[in-house]
Order: sequence, then structure tokens, then C-alpha cells
Amino acid sequence: MSERIPPIGTLTDRVQLRRRDSLGDGGGGHERVYVPMSSVWARVRSLTGRQGNNADGRAVAISHSVVLRFRSDISPGDRIVYRGRNLDVVSTADINGRRAYLACACSETSVTG
Repeated sequence: MSERIPPIGTLTDRVQLRRRDSLGDGGGGHERVYVPMSSVWARVRSLTGRQGNNADGRAVAISHSVVLRFRSDISPGDRIVYRGRNLDVVSTADINGRRAYLACACSETSVTG
């Protein structure tokens, strides 16, 4: 990830952080749930989008970059909710190694038809 330290005042998007967890479904399997952790200020930017086919129809995959104040409790598989959209965390990186800002590469997939 080639993110730079964000200028002061650019973390203007309110997002909710959610931790991935599994619950037993009563039949021997597990169900994936996302437990709310906190709401924070971030900078969310859409990077790329591509269209493909899913088993149920057409799918659109959009990649996002999310920068926020450093946290050690976010990991791949967690979710960031931005304006009602679910952004799945793919990777995280400390931007400059000083534990000031965290850059998250996220993906969003939606079925269009």
C-alpha cells in the first residue's frame, strides 16, 4: 500500500468498525456475524471497480482505501461500514511505522442483477 500521511482535517468520513465473529447455528455449523466495535473518523476513497459474473448474476467489485487513526484491533476479515455500504478489510498497514495512521485496503462486492 502506498498511502501517505493524510493532511490535517481530511479524516472527514464517519465509519463504523465491526469485528468478524462466528456463532454456532444450532445444527453443528457456524454463522458469520459482524459485531460493532466503535465509530471513528476516517478518509474513504474508491480506487477501482470491475464487473464480473456471480453464480446469481452480475457482480460488481469495488476496491477502497480507508485511512484512520492507528488501531491495533483491526485485521483482515473485519468490516468497515461507510454510508450503509459494507467494506471488507483485505489488508492493513501502519502508514509510516510510527503507529499514527492505519491504511486499510478494502473491497466491496454487490450483485447487480
